[in-house]
Amino acid sequence: MEKGHISVQTENIFPIIKKFLYSDHEIFLRELVSNAVDATKKIKGLAQLGEYQNDLGDLTIKVSIDKDAKTITISDSGIGMTAEEVKKYINQIAFSSANEFIEKFKDVDDAKSIIGHFGLGFYSAFMVAHTVEIQTRSYKDEPAVKWTCDGSTEYSLEEIEKSERGTTIILHVNEDSEEFLEEGRISGLLKKYCRFLPVPIQFGEKYLSEEDKKEGKEAEANIINITEPIWVKSPSGLTDEDYLEFYRELYPMANDPLFWIHLNVDYPFNLTGILYFPPLNKTYEVQKDKIQLYSNQVFVTNNVEEIVPEYLTLLHGVIDSPDIPLNVSRSYLQADGNVKKINQHISKKVSDKLAEIFKNDRTSFEEKWADISIFVKYGMLSDDKFYDRSKNFCLLKSTANKLYTLEEYKEFIKDNQTDKNESLVILYTNSEIEQHAYIKKANEKSYDVVVMDSIIDNHFIQLLESKFEKTQFKRVDADTLDKLIEKDTAYESVLTQEQQDNLKQIFENQVSKDTTTVEMKSLSPDDAPVTITKNEFMRRMQEMSKMGGGGGMMMFGDMPERINIAVNTNHPISQKILNAADADKNKIAKQLTDLALLSQGMLKGEALTDFVERSVGIITQ
Repeated sequence: MEKGHISVQTENIFPIIKKFLYSDHEIFLRELVSNAVDATKKIKGLAQLGEYQNDLGDLTIKVSIDKDAKTITISDSGIGMTAEEVKKYINQIAFSSANEFIEKFKDVDDAKSIIGHFGLGFYSAFMVAHTVEIQTRSYKDEPAVKWTCDGSTEYSLEEIEKSERGTTIILHVNEDSEEFLEEGRISGLLKKYCRFLPVPIQFGEKYLSEEDKKEGKEAEANIINITEPIWVKSPSGLTDEDYLEFYRELYPMANDPLFWIHLNVDYPFNLTGILYFPPLNKTYEVQKDKIQLYSNQVFVTNNVEEIVPEYLTLLHGVIDSPDIPLNVSRSYLQADGNVKKINQHISKKVSDKLAEIFKNDRTSFEEKWADISIFVKYGMLSDDKFYDRSKNFCLLKSTANKLYTLEEYKEFIKDNQTDKNESLVILYTNSEIEQHAYIKKANEKSYDVVVMDSIIDNHFIQLLESKFEKTQFKRVDADTLDKLIEKDTAYESVLTQEQQDNLKQIFENQVSKDTTTVEMKSLSPDDAPVTITKNEFMRRMQEMSKMGGGGGMMMFGDMPERINIAVNTNHPISQKILNAADADKNKIAKQLTDLALLSQGMLKGEALTDFVERSVGIITQ
C-alpha cells in the first residue's frame, strides 16, 4: 500500500474546497454524476476512434444508498483510471483531465462537451462525507486501485481486485449530512440536476404493485433521466406535439404554451434550447425563474437574469450552453463576453419570431396579444434595440375590441383626435369598468379609446410619448376629453357670466379648495351635469411613484391627490340650482358632487355614509 500527501497547489485550499467550493452542499451529487458521465463519454470516444476495441457493455451509471452503512455510491463503466492517473488527477487538486482529453481526442464527436473543466468537482464529495473511496480500473491493461482519503491532505492508494472497467465512488456520509441517505432526497436531486444527462442513470427500482408482485414479476431498473431531450435534436425532425410533451414534462400543472422558439447556435458561441411563451395576461411576478439553465445537459440554475434579458425571464423553457461553467456566479456572467452575446442573440430570436408570426398570420398574432403584450412592452421599455425591432408589431387595443399597430392607430385618429396645438391625443383607459361613463361619453362624441390596463402601461405610455412627436396619451377621465369636445363642438353657455360665477361659488362651498378645483364648462345639455376629472400629468406621476418610481417621482406620491369638478352650465339642473332656495342650492350641489365622486369610487368613509343618509331622505320626502 502506498501512502502520501495530496498535492495542494494553494496553501490551505483543501478546507476551503470542503466548505465553500459550492454554496449548496447538494451540488456534490451533480458533480460526481457529471464526472461519471464524462468518463462514460470518454470510453465511447475512444471506441469511436478505434483506440478501445473491447465490448463497451452496459454504460448505465448507477447511484445507490445504504442507510445502514451510511454510504452513497456512484458507479460508472467509463474510462477508469490507472494508479498514475489517480495520482495525477485526484491528488493534484485543480489539474483537470478533461482539458487534456479534449486536446488529445479533439476529433472525437462531442469531445468538447466534457463537463469537468476545473478538476475541483470531485472534492465537493467532502462537503457531505468524512471519508471518500475511489475504486477504479482503467480501460488499459493495468491493475485496479483503491484510493481513500478522510478529508485531510493524507491519502492511501492500493491495488485491489476489480474485474470490470470503470470507477466506483463511495461516500461515507458524515452525521451533519445524513439527510442525503434518504431515498426521496437523492431521487429529488437526481431529477433536479441530472434529469437530461446523455448517459442513462439508474437509481433504485421501478415501483411494483402488489398485483405484479403476486404474479412474480421482477422490478426493473429505474432510469431517472431522458438522455436525448428535444433541445439537442434537429427542429426539422420534431412535431408540435413533441414540443408540447416536453413542456408538460417540465411544467406538469401548467397550461399549454402559446408558441415556442428552438435555439440552435454553434458560432460564435454554443447555445441550444427551447423557449416557450406561456399564457400570461396582465401579471408576471409569479412567473419568473421558469427558464432552466444547463451546461451540456447538466442543470445549473433557474436564475438566468444575466444570460436572458430581464424582460424575457417571463418566458419558460431551457437553454443549454457549454460556454457557461457549472460553477456559475453572477459576477462571472456579468463579465463574460459570450454571455453578453447569448443575451443579445436570445433577444433578437424572440423579436424575429414575433415579427414572423405577425407577418404570416396576423389573426393568430392578435389572438395571442393579450398574453404576449407584457413581454413586448417590457422589452421595448428595457432595450432600445428590442424597441426598434418590435415597434411594427406592437399593438394598441381599442375599447371597440379592434387592434392597431402604433402607426395604424395614429393614422386612424388623426382626423378627429387633435388638440388646439394639433397634437394627436390618444385617449386611454386603465379600467373599462371604472371609467365606463367616460368611455361612453368619448364614443358618443366619435372619439376612440384604447385599453392600457397592464401593470407597466404607465411607463410604456411615457416611452411612446418620448418616441412620437406631437402625440400625447391622456386618460379618458382626464380634463382632456372636455377640451377636445369644446374644440370640436361650439356650445355657448345659456347662463350669463354672473350666473356662472354664482354657480361656481355654490359648488366651491361643497369641497376643499386645497384638493379640488371647480370649473364651469359649456357642454351639451345631454352631457352629465357634474363630472370629475384629474390632471393627467399629476395623476400619472402619482401612480408611477406608487409602483416604485425613484428620484423626483417620489415627491408626487406624497402630494395630496387633486381633482377637477366640471359643472355643465348648459344642463337644465344648473338653472334649477340657481333658482332654488339658498338651503336647497347647497343640498343639490352637494348631492351632484357626491354622485360624481361615487361614480369614480372616490366617495368613502363618513362622506359615503352622509351621502347614503341624504339620499334616503330625498327619496322619502
